[in-house]
Amino acid sequence: MQPDERDPTKAEEWLRRARSNLLRAKAPKNDPEILFEDLCFDAQQAAEKAIKGLLVHLQIPFPKRHSISDLLTLVSAAGIEISAEISEAAELTLYAVESRYPGILEAVEEEQYLKAVELADRVVAWVERTIRQKTPQEAP
Repeated sequence: MQPDERDPTKAEEWLRRARSNLLRAKAPKNDPEILFEDLCFDAQQAAEKAIKGLLVHLQIPFPKRHSISDLLTLVSAAGIEISAEISEAAELTLYAVESRYPGILEAVEEEQYLKAVELADRVVAWVERTIRQKTPQEAP
């Protein structure tokens, strides 16, 4: 195990987990038993963990909740601009709980799934760029 692995005080660990969820969300749906709802849950988790990683990097405490909008509000309060493209990821919150259990949410269609993955991908990339910009460059 790497020294920082599983350490919730390290932004990179949050991003590692976000990338894992994103890869699972993007995995081919080559079995009819795999539900778009579950893949959308992974997309939501990727965005949530990435944003929480940014908050860890910024040393901002966050609640143990799943609201993408609430997390982005904390990032914005820290002076980081949130574009409309990133704010749109708040839609993913629906997949945090409602999609995980039968009967709460209507079946997710492929189009909705593709949008969820696109939003999660956008958020993870944005967080990675933002962290690089907010990290002092090491001397050569």
